[in-house]
Amino acid sequence: QEPTGRAFAFENELGVQSPVGFYDPVGFTADGDVASFRRRRSVELKHGRISMLACMGYMTPEITGKFPGYLSPSLDLKFSDIPNGLAAFSKMPALGWAQIAAYMGFVELSGGFDDYRTGTPGDYGWKALTSSDPA
Repeated sequence: QEPTGRAFAFENELGVQSPVGFYDPVGFTADGDVASFRRRRSVELKHGRISMLACMGYMTPEITGKFPGYLSPSLDLKFSDIPNGLAAFSKMPALGWAQIAAYMGFVELSGGFDDYRTGTPGDYGWKALTSSDPA
C-alpha cells in the first residue's frame, strides 16, 4: 500500500521496513512537521539509552555485588542493607532520592537539546574504540 498524505515525508527515514513501512499508529506525524519528528526521534533515542543504563544498574549489583561501606553513616545504613529490585524503594533515605532527582535534572538540562536541529538525532560524534571510521 502506498503512503498517502504528509506521512509520506517520513517513508525514507531510518528504521522504516517492509512490510509495515512507516509505522505511526497514534498519528504523531500526521501534520508532517519534520522538526517535531526529528525532536521526537532524538528524545526516543535518549530515553532508550537511559533505559539501557537503568537495566544495567539493576543487574550490576546482582552480578558484581555491592559497594562496601555505608550508604548513610548517620542512619547506620550500609550498601549491603539495601535490597535489589523494587524493595529498595522503601529502604532508600529521602536525601538519596533527592540526589537521584537532582542528578536526573542535571543530565536533562545539561545539553543534547539541539542535536535534532544540527545533525542526526542521537549522534554526538562518539565513536567506538575499535572504529576505523575517521569521521
